[in-house]
Amino acid sequence: MPQKITPSGKDKSMLLLHIVVFAIVTVLSWMMYDPKNGHWAYPWPAWTTAAWALALLGHFCIVYTSYEDKGHDVFRSQQ
Repeated sequence: MPQKITPSGKDKSMLLLHIVVFAIVTVLSWMMYDPKNGHWAYPWPAWTTAAWALALLGHFCIVYTSYEDKGHDVFRSQQ
C-alpha cells in the first residue's frame, strides 16, 4: 500500500502564500467591479474567482492528499 506523503514546511507555506494572494486579488477584483452604474453589469470577477478557487483546491489536494508512487523510480530509469 502506498504511503501518504507528509507535507513539508515549504509546501505548507507555499499553500498559505497562495491562499493569501488569492484572498487579496479576489477582494481587489470585486472592489473594482461596479454594478451600481445604473445598468446591468456582467459579473466578470466571478469567472476569475471560480477558476482561481479551483486551482487553490487543487493545490490543497496536492499538498495534503498525495501518496508516494513506487513505480516512479522504475519509470525514470526506463527513460
